[in-house]
Amino acid sequence: MSGEHVQALNGFLVRVFNDILKTEEVHATDGFPDLTLRELHLLVEICAAVDAGRDNRASAIAAAQRVTAGTLTQAVSQLERKGYVERVRDRTDKRSVRLYPTERGRDADRRHAAFHQEMIEEVVAELPQEEQLVLLRALDRISKFFQEKYVK
Repeated sequence: MSGEHVQALNGFLVRVFNDILKTEEVHATDGFPDLTLRELHLLVEICAAVDAGRDNRASAIAAAQRVTAGTLTQAVSQLERKGYVERVRDRTDKRSVRLYPTERGRDADRRHAAFHQEMIEEVVAELPQEEQLVLLRALDRISKFFQEKYVK
């Protein structure tokens, strides 16, 4: 790949990443002005864990979000105060705390999912099936790069 193409690809990735974050911050939290994007992503993780029957203990959520237990505790305390999450002591292990979304938390998660659904539909609307598959493979390679190189 030529230097010009490398610069163009780098500029594109940086721009798209920032655009998605800025857009998500404005539109995915629409209707939930007290919710930060970081809090929303934590809430999405909690909802996903509960819905998939995965481990929803605070320690597992912290690991999934790649944050320390202390950072998670602060964020969950905020979400709990705002009415998005509730803590429940594990019945079998009283040392563990399980996290559950409240109905308000579920509403924010649904809004976030709808934002992502709309984004994907708009991106692929004009692409033929074969171009959608090429895009998916290219994005998968980008994801694998980050997972292998930086996310351990």
